[in-house]
Amino acid sequence: MSGVAVVKVGGNEVDDLSWLSALAAAVARRAKPTVLVHGGGKEITALQRALGVEPEWRDGLRVTSAEGVRAVAMVLSGVVNKRLVSALLGAGVDAVGVSGEDGALLRADFLCGGAMGRTGEVTEVRAGLLRGWLSRGITPVVSPVSRGPDGGPLNVNADDAAAAVAAALGADELLLVSNVPGVLREGSVLPRVDAADVEELIAGGTASGGMAPKLRAAARAAAGVRRVRIGGVEMLDDAGAGTRVRLTRAPAGYA
Repeated sequence: MSGVAVVKVGGNEVDDLSWLSALAAAVARRAKPTVLVHGGGKEITALQRALGVEPEWRDGLRVTSAEGVRAVAMVLSGVVNKRLVSALLGAGVDAVGVSGEDGALLRADFLCGGAMGRTGEVTEVRAGLLRGWLSRGITPVVSPVSRGPDGGPLNVNADDAAAAVAAALGADELLLVSNVPGVLREGSVLPRVDAADVEELIAGGTASGGMAPKLRAAARAAAGVRRVRIGGVEMLDDAGAGTRVRLTRAPAGYA
């Protein structure tokens, strides 16, 4: 869909009301139709610990038990999703909040054959639903909790969900908004990263923790999305902000 931007909002920011206000104002200033996909990892972790469950991660991704996916859905599809919608409405943006489960918007399969519990990866995006809202001037706000093959919820990393949505819509741009101004090397923002170099950056420690899956999602998206950037909320107003991830040569494993 020509002109569409997909904006992924990280979980480290979505509990900061002043930050959300700035995000909503930036979305309101944009002329492009926009889809928001969001995380909420910090609040999921807090709820899990309040329930007596210690979170577990592998390669920057959350391992999700059958009990843990309830906390994920409560936080992402409930609290965080509606908080974002409220901020957008307050800025004059017509917005609707949905999860990947609603209307089977996002279908997913078990990641690593189920070795990560109820953590999944998107296999199908019902892009027509998103196009319908966008054509009416409505901004969809999407929780990445997705419909699994057994009909139950799967926890999908929000960066991966946003990349899948951007590819399915044929979006012009994917912005992975984080609490850092871009991919950092020795304190400086890298202006661009080739998708083929992502694994080297991760192995060398330049990208660690949550930045690793973010870079991998960006590299996959770069194969089908014209412009992919990682950085702060300023990317919504500044076309030169952040780190651009581009496909100038194919990484290993790409067709």
